[in-house]
Amino acid sequence: MNIELFSYDLPDNLIAQKPLDKRDESRLMVLNRNDNSIKHLHFYDIPNFITEDDLLVLNTSKVIPARLLGKKKGYEREVEVLLIRPLEGDLWEALVRPGKKLKPGDSVTISESPHFIVDIVDYGKDGNRIVKLNYEGDFHETLERVGKMPLPPYIERESTEFDKERYQTIYCNQEGSVAAPTAGLHFTEEILKKLSDKRVSKAEVVLHVGIGTFRPVKCENIEDHVMHYEQYEITTENAKAINEALDKGKRIIAVGTTSLRTLEGAAYYDNEKKGYRVKEGSGETDIFIYPGYEFKIVKALVTNFHLPKSTLLMLVSAFYDREEILKAYNTAVNDKYRFFSYGDAMMII
Repeated sequence: MNIELFSYDLPDNLIAQKPLDKRDESRLMVLNRNDNSIKHLHFYDIPNFITEDDLLVLNTSKVIPARLLGKKKGYEREVEVLLIRPLEGDLWEALVRPGKKLKPGDSVTISESPHFIVDIVDYGKDGNRIVKLNYEGDFHETLERVGKMPLPPYIERESTEFDKERYQTIYCNQEGSVAAPTAGLHFTEEILKKLSDKRVSKAEVVLHVGIGTFRPVKCENIEDHVMHYEQYEITTENAKAINEALDKGKRIIAVGTTSLRTLEGAAYYDNEKKGYRVKEGSGETDIFIYPGYEFKIVKALVTNFHLPKSTLLMLVSAFYDREEILKAYNTAVNDKYRFFSYGDAMMII
């Protein structure tokens, strides 16, 4: 399948550079797969499309301030280290810039007080580096002080303290992502309360968003693309809640492509139940979903608008229909929706 099938034209001025003042005032496009209809609403309308016969699945991963700026001895310019995946101990896989100036044996001073130094240990895959972190105190507390939020490259400004709040969902609780599960950014306490009042059930999964978010698909044939592994977890309690919902015939609604990938990656066929279930546990997934994939668990999806030729656009094309998705995207462009991480939302039912 050729990558050009997932292209569309997007004016730069529709790429959201910052969030709206209120999370739930973003626009919401609702796509109905039964009749191919499109509704134009706002995110605060989403409770109207969710009932007690649904199970809402949220990804509770929390973005860490993984972008580290510092100095290398003997080099005048500022250098950058982006932590992308923990390995063992204080070792991490990282992206570095400029790559030619940061080689094994080099050290980058991020902060003198608190003490935080990054040692370049080895080369990794795809031009990445293996780095060792030297710091004082609690890792996450120190990182919170010295690191910056890793905003995507299409947001053409420096991150601020404001982003440390708004580039997180209100329900995040598990540190580990280097990019936000952005569909969840629209949810507010008011929306969650309305859903609770409607007796809508919820379950939680964790998928730490990794380097795949930043990597473009470079293969002409998308089937040749290899996804990077991302860490996930479904606890015993949450697996039970999801499987009980499946037993009752509830519609599973994934909030975000990360929740969807977690559920589909953990799916297995239960011969006794004669249907698909999700298995509890933790591990790594590199599931790549594109048209032709048969969905096993998820029946509805809340998501944002994704980059042209991206794996996420391929995923939503698989969930609905490639031509219908591109029609919807062109409609969104014509109606001046806001795109990408801080942009507007879509619900596919």
